[in-house]
Amino acid sequence: MYKRKITKVLIANRGEIALRIIRACKELEIKSVCVFSTIDANGVWVRKADESYLLKGDPIQVYLDYKNIVALAKEVGADAIHPGYGFLSENADFAQYCLDHDIVFIGPKPDHIALFGDKMASKIAMKAVGVPVLGGTDQPILEMDAAIKVAREIGFPVIIKAAFGGGGKGMRIVKKEEEFVAMFEAATKEAERFFGRGDAFIEKYVQNPRHIEVQVMADKYGNVIHLSERDCSIQRRHQKVVEIAPSPRLNDKVRKELLRASKKAMFKLGYESVGTVEYLVDEDDNFFFIEMNTRVQVEHTITEAITGMDIVQSMIRIAEGEPLPVMQEDIKFRGYAIEFRINAEDPKNGFIPSSGRITTYLSPGGPGVRLDAIGFKDYVVPTNYDSMIGKLIIVGLDWDGVVRKARRALDEFIISGIPTNIPLHRQIVRDEDFKQGIFNTTYLDKKLPTFTLDAIHDIEEDETKHEHIAAIVAALKNQGI
Repeated sequence: MYKRKITKVLIANRGEIALRIIRACKELEIKSVCVFSTIDANGVWVRKADESYLLKGDPIQVYLDYKNIVALAKEVGADAIHPGYGFLSENADFAQYCLDHDIVFIGPKPDHIALFGDKMASKIAMKAVGVPVLGGTDQPILEMDAAIKVAREIGFPVIIKAAFGGGGKGMRIVKKEEEFVAMFEAATKEAERFFGRGDAFIEKYVQNPRHIEVQVMADKYGNVIHLSERDCSIQRRHQKVVEIAPSPRLNDKVRKELLRASKKAMFKLGYESVGTVEYLVDEDDNFFFIEMNTRVQVEHTITEAITGMDIVQSMIRIAEGEPLPVMQEDIKFRGYAIEFRINAEDPKNGFIPSSGRITTYLSPGGPGVRLDAIGFKDYVVPTNYDSMIGKLIIVGLDWDGVVRKARRALDEFIISGIPTNIPLHRQIVRDEDFKQGIFNTTYLDKKLPTFTLDAIHDIEEDETKHEHIAAIVAALKNQGI
């Protein structure tokens, strides 16, 4: 099998995932190259990379112009590119373009990226290798009459999903037939706007499911392992907010079958690199494949926490042609980990993304606390990108302990100057259902009206009071009092 030692990695991304990849490269003694837009010039990841290069132009498009990125990689002597997540990470054309220009793409083979980027094709492929899938269409649909016919055959409620996208865009839940036409039109128009194609598929909607995903890892020699599962059920508008590894209330029998099915599927399909197989688990513990992400996940951190495996370094080693360093029986799972996505958004105003200067930034610490973040005092959060500015990861030996540790760490985490969703996380970890590990994808819809989303205290007010007190003390001293 062809092996190639990587010496310099260009990171085709930004933010906390760019910083995460830089750290992995440094530990592997690989040079890191960062690209950045004019807006990102002050990003902490830009300063921490071994080399950084400005990409002039539209602040979003510069991260999507893969021909320019590959040309820069060749120019600066980078022999590999890591795409992170988002942007070009699941673009099969980009992966192939890298290979065509003698650049190692740190990720799966282009044909697997293409397969799993097509939700319809991936559903058919997974069904063929024995993984349960939801009933629904086998081909994308654009015509209204055909869509209505399929929905009637499946039976309401149904869910409409963009065939060539994700992240909750182009997705609508339709509970009644009379709502279908308007919902289908809205979903396809949104898909067209975000992904360039309005094709949709229709599936039976699973009510009150849990969203469970399995982390897999495979080398170029047919070795496949799983790194257990994550529970991503706590979502808002189909966007993950809190992730947990392992799932605190997953039936052991279901867990074993989920892990077995995921490993078997990846082996049969000849998958390489890391990936995440995502499922819905219904109220009767039946599970159904929904999609696969052929990239490093935002929430890979909690899997690292319970296994001790470095997923980003493993991606690089696999891309070099190295075999997996461990087999399944060598993986030891320990305790629980929770990841809280820290977003610059206003929980009291419909979670509208916020931007502006961070005036106070006090990060949490102590045992069992990891923070992957790009925020700091005076950092200006831009309006151009995703609102996530960090991830707080908490690790504990048992569920009760990790929840208590999370409460403490979230109370320590102070960001002022812009609204964040930290007050939401503080409410979640104090909620009785969460403390009992009882939640599904409807959790936040039900809980939000009951939550108080005020900050625990305003650090800037405290600082102002301290300044006033100091001034009074100084004045008294000057007067000899």
